[in-house]
Amino acid sequence: MGGNTDILVVGAGPAGLATAIAARQLGLNVMVVDGRQPPIDRACGEGLMPDGVAALCSLGIQPAIADAAPFRGIRFVAGRLSAEAQFAGAPGLGIRRTILHGLLVERAADLGVVMKWATRVNSLHDGQVSVGSGIVTCKWIVGADGHNSRVRHLAGLRSSPVQRRIGVSQHYRLAPWSDFVEVYWHRRGQAYVTPTASDQINVVLMGNDEYLRIEDLPALFPMLCRRLNGAELVAPPRSGVTGSYQLNSTIRRNIALVGDASGSVDAITGDGLSLAFRQAMALGNALANEDLAAYQTIHRRLIRTPRLMAKLLLAIGRRDWLRRRAIGALAMHPTVFARLLAVHTGDIAPPAIRISEVAGLFWRLLRSKVHTPGAIHEVL
Repeated sequence: MGGNTDILVVGAGPAGLATAIAARQLGLNVMVVDGRQPPIDRACGEGLMPDGVAALCSLGIQPAIADAAPFRGIRFVAGRLSAEAQFAGAPGLGIRRTILHGLLVERAADLGVVMKWATRVNSLHDGQVSVGSGIVTCKWIVGADGHNSRVRHLAGLRSSPVQRRIGVSQHYRLAPWSDFVEVYWHRRGQAYVTPTASDQINVVLMGNDEYLRIEDLPALFPMLCRRLNGAELVAPPRSGVTGSYQLNSTIRRNIALVGDASGSVDAITGDGLSLAFRQAMALGNALANEDLAAYQTIHRRLIRTPRLMAKLLLAIGRRDWLRRRAIGALAMHPTVFARLLAVHTGDIAPPAIRISEVAGLFWRLLRSKVHTPGAIHEVL
């Protein structure tokens, strides 16, 4: 195969397709290549934060109610301690990865994006890319090919060492018992419960242990397993890797990276898809304006808060005493939790939280007794 295009996107996952859609909406010709065949699935939490839902709408995609499940906030659960916060504005959205991928493929096709499946990129040379058995001539190259990005390697863009964690995803045919995404905590990892339809939930078990299996759920999270008791398994479990790494630069000459290829934050933030869609929109604008430096600036700003949140949450996950005190303090001070969540989702800028609130929260994390009346909520 061969051809000419304005933009060649390598990788047809959510980040690559979103970039193609954003660029095509601005009048650029786009070709997408991927070594896989659709629909492309992956072990992930399948939750879109409100800012990610807004970005998806800007790309012209609004999932049908029957294909998704809204959620209105986040709940942390550790034993019988729980703390929750609602989003300040619109809800988030849980949606099966395969359904989301199908919607992105359909939207890209409607806009005239050329998609080549089961096609491998062999080499890059200025404005020419060896793709399959032919040469594609293009002005811009976008690497959206994940953690182990071949485009990043061929472009000579180096990443920091990856801090890897293992994730296992299992779907259950079960009506969601809550309109929150629930995060269950244990010293070995976390379990994320996301409603994805009126009759389905997705549970992702995430931890540092490479031998972690979905069969470990009863031992780690017995209260969660009582909820799941008797539920039908929708499909076999899927495993994957999440990690945190960063790059000094996401651009080089006419090449730009997006999504996990451009640096990632641990899945504990729940920000993967939302971050990818926001990066894709920024990159589409930068390509239309022929200004990759502007994309680099926006990319650094977009990933700053999720990276900080990942470090804080992983620190809480590693220490039993800190986890108990943190969740207890958040339960006693839900307004602060809600404001921190609003910063995380971009509803308010970080300076909008008063320093005294943050200082007071973390002081209580270190000093307060967590078994205070009002701090403990029965989960079941």
